[in-house]
Amino acid sequence: MSSPMLPYTLSHPDIFLIMVGVMFLMVAGRYLVIAAVFMVLFYGARLTPWRRRRVNLRPYQRGQFFREMGWSILTSGIFALAGAIAAVLWQWNMTAIYLTLEGPGDYIYFGISILIVLFLHETYYYWLHRWMHQPQIYRQVHQVHHDSLVASPWTAFSFHPWEALLQAIFLPVVLLFLPLHPFAIVIQLTLMTFSSVINHLNLEIYPRGCSRHWLGRFLIGATHHSLHHSQFRYNYGLYFTFWDQLMGTESPQYLSLFDEKTAPTISSKAPLRF
Repeated sequence: MSSPMLPYTLSHPDIFLIMVGVMFLMVAGRYLVIAAVFMVLFYGARLTPWRRRRVNLRPYQRGQFFREMGWSILTSGIFALAGAIAAVLWQWNMTAIYLTLEGPGDYIYFGISILIVLFLHETYYYWLHRWMHQPQIYRQVHQVHHDSLVASPWTAFSFHPWEALLQAIFLPVVLLFLPLHPFAIVIQLTLMTFSSVINHLNLEIYPRGCSRHWLGRFLIGATHHSLHHSQFRYNYGLYFTFWDQLMGTESPQYLSLFDEKTAPTISSKAPLRF
């Protein structure tokens, strides 16, 4: 069933392939720009006191960045495919996507809907992430991501295709029942990319005391997620720490390491290597 707003059928093979290509450019472009900006920040920190905020002091593996970018481009293609499928479902009137924003109530719900989809995504990701750490599943699905022992901004989308697919199905499924405006979808996807890149930055950018602030306590940054890459059995979240806190899977070293990395002086005697 064609949408009255579009003069063409999105499910037509030629149109669908074009749509996948356009969405790929959008997804990959957003990822590459955000990751590149934070990569510049990471290396620029060598010239400032922020060099002390590097979390994992191990050197990067030879060729790691190119390997991560290769997997990330493949992931972007899978995400684009999921987005194209969601667009087809919308045209078939199978989603809860809405297009109009009129009264104050619409704008209030617009903001609330973003919080709802972030909560749902965090919940899905946390439990999916824990499941992917089951030994048999880990080797087949999640090991590619953990081949990056020291995270970098390019690690953010570095997934095996199976993991990318499992992550990609979230939004099309949610759109079947949760009313979301297209702008809300764009905001959620942009926040997801920013969060993932910041988590893998390996440079703590949040201010001193943030990890103990009533709100900052629930935000995941580089220190929190770097411990996941080094310890494996802790810190499974994406945006927020509340599931890790509730389920007892937050690293006991997190608060002290965050305080150490954001302190004016670093007590650790380990050399700072960039």
